[in-house]
Amino acid sequence: MTKYDARGESRKFDPSFKGPIQNRSCTDILCCILFVLALLGYFAVGILAWSQGDPRKVIYPTDSRGQFCGQGGTPLQKKPLLFYFNILKCASPLVLLELQCPTTQICVDSCPNKYLTLVKAKLGTNEEREYYQKYCKEGVDFAALSPPELLRDGLCPAMLMPSKPFTRRCLPALGTLKGGVVVVGNETTFDDGEGASINASEVLEASKKSNMAVEARQVAMRIFEDYTQSWHWILLGLVIAMAISLIFIVLLRFLAGVMVWVMIVLVILVIGYGIFHCYMEYASLKGEPGADVTIHDLGLQTDFSVYLQIRQTWLAFMIILAIVEVIIILLLIFLRKRLLIAIALIKEASRAVGHVMSSLFYPLLTFALLAVVIAYWAITAVFLSTSNDQVYKVFNNSDCPYSRDTCDPMTFNTSNASAQCPDAECLFAFYGGETVYHRYLILFQFYNVFLFFWCANFVTALGQITLSGAFASYYWAFKKPDDIPAYPIFSSLGRALRYHTGSLAFGSLILSLVQVIRVILEYLDHKLKGAQNKFAKFLLSCMKCCFWCLEKCIKFLNRNAYIMIAIYGKNFCTSARDAFFLLMRNIVRVAVLDKVTDFLLFLGKLLIVGIVGIFSFFFFSGRIKAVEDAAPSLNYYWVPILTVVVGAYLVAHGFFSVYAMCVDTLFLCFLEDLERNDGSAERPYYMSQNLLDIMKKTNVEAKPED
Repeated sequence: MTKYDARGESRKFDPSFKGPIQNRSCTDILCCILFVLALLGYFAVGILAWSQGDPRKVIYPTDSRGQFCGQGGTPLQKKPLLFYFNILKCASPLVLLELQCPTTQICVDSCPNKYLTLVKAKLGTNEEREYYQKYCKEGVDFAALSPPELLRDGLCPAMLMPSKPFTRRCLPALGTLKGGVVVVGNETTFDDGEGASINASEVLEASKKSNMAVEARQVAMRIFEDYTQSWHWILLGLVIAMAISLIFIVLLRFLAGVMVWVMIVLVILVIGYGIFHCYMEYASLKGEPGADVTIHDLGLQTDFSVYLQIRQTWLAFMIILAIVEVIIILLLIFLRKRLLIAIALIKEASRAVGHVMSSLFYPLLTFALLAVVIAYWAITAVFLSTSNDQVYKVFNNSDCPYSRDTCDPMTFNTSNASAQCPDAECLFAFYGGETVYHRYLILFQFYNVFLFFWCANFVTALGQITLSGAFASYYWAFKKPDDIPAYPIFSSLGRALRYHTGSLAFGSLILSLVQVIRVILEYLDHKLKGAQNKFAKFLLSCMKCCFWCLEKCIKFLNRNAYIMIAIYGKNFCTSARDAFFLLMRNIVRVAVLDKVTDFLLFLGKLLIVGIVGIFSFFFFSGRIKAVEDAAPSLNYYWVPILTVVVGAYLVAHGFFSVYAMCVDTLFLCFLEDLERNDGSAERPYYMSQNLLDIMKKTNVEAKPED
């Protein structure tokens, strides 16, 4: 007799059920069609972006005519640097609005290395005139025109000052004398070429404003340089993480119980060493000049190594690690009686992985597909963001009704704006556009982000249903390994793609909608950081928290729904309902068994990340004397360390995700087994003898026939 309540109907005994159903039909066909149409639209957006975009806009600086400095195959190939006619105008608030200095900018082959005014150049030697003409607009008849005419028409700068290339831009060669006096080329004040005297401090302020738009690029360039210096060491670190993960998985196969306890002890020791190291660094900085400065007083610094020179940073690290250590120890104390059951489940998962060894290599396919999805999204995003046209605006020094209006540089000299505002210029301002394509560009960007989430979640779902189908074949084989079908991974993958693409697309779509909403909320939160409305901030924080919880719940339901799809071949909604009710009927076992095993597997990932992270820290910071000379010279040594740590976690997660999926699948099969069967000769349990012993269940052997 079956039981039924608000948590659904228990499974009935079915003598024909031997594991994943072979005779199944296609599910969620409408969602499959929608997913295919969305992919075709995604390809169309990519083709459109690639035909309109130009990534050179984010690589090369752009002059006032919208041309790229230093681009190969153009007349400006040998002129890679951008030169500002009047760097002082970069102190204008316009820089903060449009990230463009309101002064003429041209491409040059080298920055000026001496101070020289236009008047002095005209009166000086031929060499000085030729030198100065290099920094005028191309095609200017420097000898025929007088200085007032050259300045009136904006053909040449009023002066040159010693400059140095910085992020492909010529910025004044600023220096500081004793006492903090700012100088440019050893001069504190100089003539601006138009009869006014300029202080070097004014040039410093203008330089800061002109550099504001490219300061992030400076940090990015330093990080990129660090990657070029350390990429082979980063790869070596990831290979080591992969080797440690593989060794750990193999050892789990044969020594699951011992390895789990070793893992627990090592995690506690690794975090304990981290606390000790942070304390030693904190103590060593006592009394050091500037070490007592707070992080708040220090503010945001592009050189992150500065933070490691203050005591508060190490104190914060020590407190965080201590909290993590205490939480782990308390959890182990409270869950000590449940660890034996969890270890038994991990042992069973180890046997399943051992019989389906190809499952260990399946994450490589998932990584490859995710790499394709991420690469397509990134390339499309770059081309979309650079598919705007060059927008020119009117820049002027005096009052002008056409100020900041859009203009055409080809016809500007004959326009009303030029006639009414003699000192106005039509200069390149930014990239934009007013065509139909440009008006809907933000929608294309949104579509690119949404399809990225959908495709990435689909690839993850495909991996989950493939592994769960293979491990379900293992569990429901009564005589293991004789009854396990041949090539379970390939069989499961084939069933998933042939029959359940629509169901995978359906589950991925629901999750993607929630993730996109979370992205929008994060964007709004970023925009409202400076707002004073406390209620709006509170409401936004509540919504972010709710959608975070919703995403976690949907991921959990999807994961179990895919397991049921892999076993029974039903549609997504039916499978999700069945999985949910099955878990609700066994809510105590879910809390005790499934979550404890997840916690133990997480400790395994934490251990691998900790081991690799500690060694990478000592190597890249040059603290290992034996290989000190081999360590690369870096701007920020935390860049490769952080990359190795994140990469090691992803590698470990890839290997342990197989175990986690195996545990979840076996757990659901275990719950079904308890409901379907009773251990009698007609309805024997399919679980292993180890699980039978722990659950205090037995199978009654069939009586031999006379």
